[in-house]
Amino acid sequence: MIQINAWLDQIFAYGTVWVYLALFLACFIENITPPFPGDSFIVAAGGLAAASRLDFALAFISVIAGGMCSVMIIYLLGRYFGRDFFLRKDYRFFSAKDILEVEERFQRRGGLLLVASRFVVGFRVALALAAGISKYSSIRMFLYTTISYMLFAGLLMYLGYKLVEHYDRIEYYFKTYNTIGWTIIIGLVAFYVFRRYQKIRARNKA
Repeated sequence: MIQINAWLDQIFAYGTVWVYLALFLACFIENITPPFPGDSFIVAAGGLAAASRLDFALAFISVIAGGMCSVMIIYLLGRYFGRDFFLRKDYRFFSAKDILEVEERFQRRGGLLLVASRFVVGFRVALALAAGISKYSSIRMFLYTTISYMLFAGLLMYLGYKLVEHYDRIEYYFKTYNTIGWTIIIGLVAFYVFRRYQKIRARNKA
């Protein structure tokens, strides 16, 4: 996080507008190539706003716009290409039946999942893709995801604003959060693959 602050300091030499663009790109790239440290940029934005080097509102808008642009692209890819592709291929580990089950569950609980999506490591990208594949309403997708991003980014920027002198402590908590989060995600994926493998073997034997 301290390195990111130093990097943004260098960009200030070219004009403040480039710092806003850097925040936009950082939050955009975060969803395309996880685990890019987009969260650290958001905290840094709060700290720079506290130092009166950035306008809090403009930094907040840059962060939200970057994250929402990339997550909506993922959603649209799933919506217009993912569903037909997976239904046609009917993969063993992600079959046409699985697609229909995802659609049914998303229609029931999609709003709640999307509002919580930004608070769980690795969750938002998978949910955006699932929402697209299940043809979830684009208006609801945009609305609920925007709420999630605004709450999460607002919290991080507020922390950066109030704890500008304690970046080392924030960085420690983020590392712990990310380590635990990714460990859980990898464990769940491994468990899912193992269970699917067992079901496929049992079906083939029958």
